This record gives sequence, structure tokens and C-alpha cells, in this order.
Amino acid sequence: MYLKKLTKFAAIAFFTVVMFTSCGDKSQSAEESAKLSIEFAKYELENGLDVVLHQDKSDPIVSVAIQYGVGSNREKTGRTGFAHLFEHMLFQESENVPQDQFFKKIQDAGGTLNGGTWKDGTIYYEIVPKNALEMVLWLESDRMGYLINTVTESAFYNQQEVVQNEKRQRVDNRPYGHTNWVLDKNIYPDGHPYNWQVIGELVDLQNATVEDVREFYDRFYGPNNATLVLAGDFEEEDAKALIEKYFGEIKKRQDVAPLEPQPVTIAETKRLYHEDNFATAPQLHMVWPTLQQYTDDAYALDFLAEILSSGKKAPLYKVLVKEKDITSRTTAYNNSQEIAGEFHIIITANEGVDLDEVEAGISEAMALFETEGVTDRDVERIKAGLETSFYNGISSVLGKSFQLAQYNVFTGDPGFIEKDIENIKAVTKEDVTRVYNKYIKDKPFVLTSFVPKGQTELIAENSVVAPVVEEEIKENVVKTVEDSNEEVAKTPSLIDRSTEPAQGPAPQLNVPSSWSSELANGMKVYGIEQNEIPTVNFSLVMEGGHLLDDKNKNGVANLMTDIMMEGTANKTPEELEEEIEMLGANINMYTTRESIVIRGNTLVRNFNKTMALVEEILLQPRWDEEEFARLKTRTINDIKRAESNPNAVANRVYNKLLYGEDHIFAYPTSGTVESVEAITMDDLKSYYNNYFSPSVSTFHVVGKIDKDDALKNLASLDEGWASKDVSIPEYPAENNRDKASLYFVDIPNSKQSVINIGYIGLSRTDPDFYPLEVMNYKLGGSFSGNVNLILREEKGYTYGARTRFSGSKIPGTFTASSSVRTNTTGESVQIFKDQIAKYKEGISEEDLDFTKNALIKSNARRFETQGSLLGMLQEMSMYGLSSDYIANEETIIRNMTLDQHKSLANKYLDESKMAYLVVGDAATQYVQFQDMEFDEVMLLDKEGEEVKLEEVAQ
Repeated sequence: MYLKKLTKFAAIAFFTVVMFTSCGDKSQSAEESAKLSIEFAKYELENGLDVVLHQDKSDPIVSVAIQYGVGSNREKTGRTGFAHLFEHMLFQESENVPQDQFFKKIQDAGGTLNGGTWKDGTIYYEIVPKNALEMVLWLESDRMGYLINTVTESAFYNQQEVVQNEKRQRVDNRPYGHTNWVLDKNIYPDGHPYNWQVIGELVDLQNATVEDVREFYDRFYGPNNATLVLAGDFEEEDAKALIEKYFGEIKKRQDVAPLEPQPVTIAETKRLYHEDNFATAPQLHMVWPTLQQYTDDAYALDFLAEILSSGKKAPLYKVLVKEKDITSRTTAYNNSQEIAGEFHIIITANEGVDLDEVEAGISEAMALFETEGVTDRDVERIKAGLETSFYNGISSVLGKSFQLAQYNVFTGDPGFIEKDIENIKAVTKEDVTRVYNKYIKDKPFVLTSFVPKGQTELIAENSVVAPVVEEEIKENVVKTVEDSNEEVAKTPSLIDRSTEPAQGPAPQLNVPSSWSSELANGMKVYGIEQNEIPTVNFSLVMEGGHLLDDKNKNGVANLMTDIMMEGTANKTPEELEEEIEMLGANINMYTTRESIVIRGNTLVRNFNKTMALVEEILLQPRWDEEEFARLKTRTINDIKRAESNPNAVANRVYNKLLYGEDHIFAYPTSGTVESVEAITMDDLKSYYNNYFSPSVSTFHVVGKIDKDDALKNLASLDEGWASKDVSIPEYPAENNRDKASLYFVDIPNSKQSVINIGYIGLSRTDPDFYPLEVMNYKLGGSFSGNVNLILREEKGYTYGARTRFSGSKIPGTFTASSSVRTNTTGESVQIFKDQIAKYKEGISEEDLDFTKNALIKSNARRFETQGSLLGMLQEMSMYGLSSDYIANEETIIRNMTLDQHKSLANKYLDESKMAYLVVGDAATQYVQFQDMEFDEVMLLDKEGEEVKLEEVAQ
């Protein structure tokens, strides 16, 4: 996968005790302070490989991360996309690990893995139960030192296709997807390492050769250009011995000199536009060149972006949202990278708004910023959230691995966190003003106007067309690549690498103990005490949500959760927002199909004050009419923009087809443009008065807090929130399909087709539901599922293909899904259909063993973070599961037989009665389905209503 930038986790206080006294309880115990530090050991092998070790025995797992000092910034013009393409190649095979076995072996051990490439680096990682550590080191060392002889023409061609599909999915087939290409081409001069995209140019990907890849590998993928980080439950001396065994003999490769900073300037403002096939609203993007990361100015620019755009006090919000009402969101960020940086402002305007008006509004906001200036409190509110962010970042061994690797690669010191924190804390209001004047005020910039196709009247004045090259949809031509039959040459080794290391016994299931209680007002409470970090994560779940919506005024529940975060009876929206920020807390409220959820995260010492705010939000709504109008506008904007998103269209039409118009699930939780426009404040008040009650609510809490303290902090809510009877409507859902129906929704010129195949399945509470999840695993429940191995790994038609059973108290669906290259649409649908049919013939003993290992052994990773434990409590409370339900699931897995597996597949998988939905380019793809074996084939509009072929734009 490619990343715009590997997220630099908010500086995590690994190595120093940082005292924050701007808010909350100023005291901090020695025990809490100690948790802010972490010990690590760093050393270097003779071949130049940097090794960083961090022991964490809180869970029986280990994380291995290897970061190479190579990203797209090491490529050349005409040979772009290599770093990302090579990231894909490293998952294929190596001299001692057969084709497609990297994923399978890690999953078979109960682990997970992936990789990522961005402009400045490439990283690979695994998280596995601790008994699989040696196996992971064997795998990683094999692809570092024993891979290149296996890079064949056919394997290379396949991954070229996969990467091109990733580009279609992430860039070509989404609104504003080409923006970064236009910006980087105009900010950075030809030849600058940031002039091209990580994904690469399509023509470069198509023209790349195996020899190009071999040269790139030899130059950049040596141990002397890498950092290996091991974090988790291991013995240090044992780990050092294994690392030496597997990595020590790998030969050093070409020296890779560090890149020197290359910040840029532009002589004059550049203004470009593009008519976007997928956009429904115009978007203005302004970019100023800045400088590289870890500089004093970069830290201050981060603060500037936050102050300009984030929250109700932000100048951009005040002018563009509140005063002019021409957008519903404002975004600004500073993107300082290894060798250069940019400052971005992004405004997606309301439908039909002229971007000249947006640009003028940004200028007004800048003038307001200059007039009002920066206050000490502005700076303090940004710093206030750092401590919580620090702890959240170290809640997993993978987070620690990433952070240690990043610092070591870019600063040469895994312990740079201490300096990083000091640099953040040192930013002053004067610094923020200084960098604004230095980099932004009256400085040239690059401006892009991306407007809906045919709406060039909305572009900012004096803009010229951007030379975006869009792929033409052509007939699929199957390319056959023949490899020589010669046996792969083996690189000599001091050890026998041909045999996978034994893993030893896997860790036993150890479900954390939980507690439950019920308040006097009827609210149930579930909790788990976890003392690793001094934070608390919590959720209050009220049953109902979208289920309680009136179909004629759909979207009330969704707007409810928005309006309730817009101030309280005693606090303006701005005051509430600031109080939450100054506590370093996060409080969010959202609506699901079956519930309304308040979710929070805070330091344990601030839990009481955070809960006081939750109570105030819940019991003293403000009902702010001005904010309500803005929320409606924002919601309508989102609905309209979703109409051009093929995935959103597919999801909406699929639900309507399967559940039918009488079921609330056929209607989107957000509502429709018409229904949202009709909603009044009285509708929200009625929903609140009728359905908000502790009688249908459950509170879940996980963190460094015991049962007594948790209940004590809920006492006021218990006393102040009166119970009422709430009746949740019942919406039966049955699978009554009796034919295979092909439905096609037209998205003209779509570069990919979104495929959803399935029908109504079971509820989560059905005894067969979990056995079905087990049964489905090898069909499409993971990367190693049959449909993904064929559509992605064998054919190269997609970036990923999956199948799954979903369900809640209401029956969910069985769904097979993928986004495939447009000219492979028909064949891909047929492959899904054939594979579902074939799966009913049964799987092998080997595949069943793989399924059991992957599902049972992965439980070692299941309880690591507070977030994962919170999810476990929510599942227990929602479905009435016992505290040992995971142990019961393990029993189901262990007892699964081949006959039972086959019986479940035949009972619940019937490809002859499924709905086959395709969202894509009808002009080139629809007609073929009339000649395929479907009982009916029909064309639908984006609302799921049937249309005639002649109505489709040709």
C-alpha cells in the first residue's frame, strides 16, 4: 500500500517525564510518570543493520518492523513508482519462501502483516504471538538477503497490474484524486524527489522491467540501509542471537548517502484547474512551499495550521463557515517531510459556489488572523492534547515499533522523542506569527480548482487547465508471460534456510477479567481494568439510533448526535469545544444503524471532569438554531458528494436491493437531501425526549480505573438522568431471493467497477453465525482467501477481494466484494460466482487447519489495547454474551470438521439466488451481462430504480 506520508505519531513521551499542568489535576503519581518512559537497546550488526529492541511483556506478542531508507524520493524521472512497486514484490516469494506464502505463514501463526511506502521511506511489519518470533525473522531476512533471484517476469507483471489497480482505486476513481499530482508537479521542479507521486506514473509502471527492479533492489534494500525494531515479549539475549543468526550474514550492499534538505521556493503564484469526473462540489486547494521536518519552523507551522483551521475559534471557520456559509469544513495542515515541506489549505465548497468567493474568503480569514493575533491560550490548547496522544501512541507494540523506527531512520536516534517533545513544548505565539509572515503572508502559492465536469464557471479566475492524464477504458487483453523453467538459484548461506523454524507452543487464551453492574436508573455498566497506561477509554451506547428514524424524515438520529456536540445550555459551542481540548480529552458522538454512541478518551486523572462534560452534553442540550442550520448544510453536502463515490453508491443501492423499501436499513443513516431539508429542530427535540433514556443505555469503560472509581464517576449521571420506557421497532429481514439477478448502476468513465454480491444472512445472535464466520475464512475472510488469491494474486485485476458475513440483532448479509479494473468486470463477477459454487464442494484438511490456526492463535493479539477491550465489552453487552464468549468461540473453531464446514457452505451459500450489483461504466460494461447466465439483468440509477439502456449516457 502506498501512503501520502507515514503518519508521524504525535510525539510519544517514551524517554522523558513530561509534566502538563495547563489543565485537569496537576498532580501526577510517580507510577504514572514512570509509564511515560521506555527503555530500548540499540546496536549495529557488522553489515550495517541498525537494531532497536524494546521489551514489553504485557501481552504475549511481538512486533517486528523493518524500515528501509528508500521511498519515492530515491527514484528518477521516468522510473517512478519503483519503491512502492518493490514493496509489493517483497510479499511475493523469496528463495526459501514459496509464492504467496508470506501472508499465509504469518496468518497461520495467528499474526497480521503489511507494508507501506511513502515519499521518504518503506516499512514492513508483522505482529505475531511470541512463539512465532523466529519464523518472522526467518521470513524478513529471506526477503532482505535472498529474494532477487525469484523476481521473474510473470511475478513482476502480476504486481504491476495490482499496483495499477491500487492507483485506479485510490486516485483515478475518486473525487479530487489527481490533486496531489497537480500540486507536486507545480510546487517542485523537474528532477526534485518530490515532483512525482508515490504510486508513480502509469506509463512508468507499464514500462518498468525486471532489470530495473533488480538494480533498485541492489541499491536500496541492503541491511546497511535499514532499521529493524523488535518490540514485545521476548528475552533480549535470545532475540540478539536470532537476529545475528538470520541477518548477520546478509552482505552489505551499496552505500546510500543521506538526502540533504532540498526546500524549494516558487517565483510566482500558479493557478490551475481540472474538471473532475467524480466531484459534485468544487474544491480549492492552496499550497505554499515550506521546509523539512524537525526544524523549529516546522513545529511552529504545525501550530499555525491548527490555529487557522481547527475549531470554532479558527479564522477560516469564522469567515468561510459561520459568516459566509460557503463551506461546512475547513482544513489546513503543514506537511514537513524529510527534505522539504508544504503548507496546505483545503476548502471543499458548497455545491455551486464560485471558487473566487472561496479564495476571497481565505484572504479575509488571513486578515482576521493578522488582526486577532495568536494568544497564549491558543498555543496551550494545542499542547494540552499531547499527553493523551502520547499514551495512545504507546498503547500497542506496533505503535512503539513505528515510532522507534521513524526516529532512528530520520534522526539516527530512536530516543529523539525527548528532543521532539521539547521542540513541541517550546513553540510560542511569537513563533506562530513569525512563520506565518515568513512562509505564507504575501508569498507565492500554487492554487488548484477542481470542479465538477462541465462547471468551469466555478474555477478561480486566471486558472489554466492542468494537464491531467486519465486512463482510457480499453478492452482487456490478457498478456501471457512465460518464465524460464530453470530452477531458482540459491544464494549460499551459513544456515539451512530451506526449513521453516519450529514455533513451539502458542500462548494460551487469557481473556481479561471484566465486571458489570447496573445503576439505579437502569443503565448497565461494563468494565475492564487495564493498568498499562494512565488513560481511560469509554463509550455510552443507547439502543435505537437509525432504527428509531421515521422513514419519512430519515436522518433525524444522525443530526441528533451532531447537534448535541454543539454546546450545552450553559456553554456555547466554542466554550464546550475548548473545555474538552484543555482537558486533553476526546469526546465524540455518532449514530449507527442500531444505536447512538458517545465515545471518549481521556487521562485517568481527568476522567471525572470529562464525565462531567459528558453528563452536561447528555442532559443539557443547547438546541442551537444557528449550528443546526450549518449541520444540515454539512450533511446535505456530504450526501451530494457521496453520489459521485462509486463505493458509497454501491453500499446504498445494495442495502435497498437486499432489505427492500419497507426496511429502515434500505435508507441511509445520514438521510437523503429531501429528508434532511425537511427536518426541524422540533423533530430533534422529539427524538431526544422520546428515546434518550438510561433504560436502553449501556456504559463501557476500560483503563487504569477500578470498578468502584468508575461507578463513583457515574453517580451524578445515575441521579440526574431519569429513566423512561423506550420501544425499539422490529424490522424483520429474511432472505426471500429466488433468482440470480445482475444489477448495474452507471458511473460514466469509471476506471474501476465496484462489485457487491450477496443476500440476507443471519443475525449475530443466531447459533450458526460464528460457525459461518469460521466457514467463510478461506473463501474470502483474509488476504489468503480464495477470491483474493485469484482476483489479485493470480489475475492482477484488483487491489483486494473479500467475502464476509455481517449481522447484529437484525440479520445482516453475506457479501462478496471487490473493486476491479473496468475491462475485467464481467470476468471478475463470473470468478466470484464460480468460486462461491466451488467452495460448497468442500475444502482440504490443510485449509481447515490453516483456518483454525489463524483464528485461534490470533487471540493472543486480541486484548492488547484499550480500544480492542472496549470493543469486546460492547459486543458482550449488545448481544448478551458471557464474559468467556471468546473461549466458546475457540471451542467452535477447534470442533469444526470438514463435514460441518461443507454443510454450512451448502446451507448458507447459494450463488444461484444472490444479487449481483456492479457500479461502473455502463457504456462499456453493461451489455456483456445480458449474455451471461443470470435470471435477470437490469440497469438501475443511483437510487436503485430501474432505468432503460437508452437513458445511459453514451
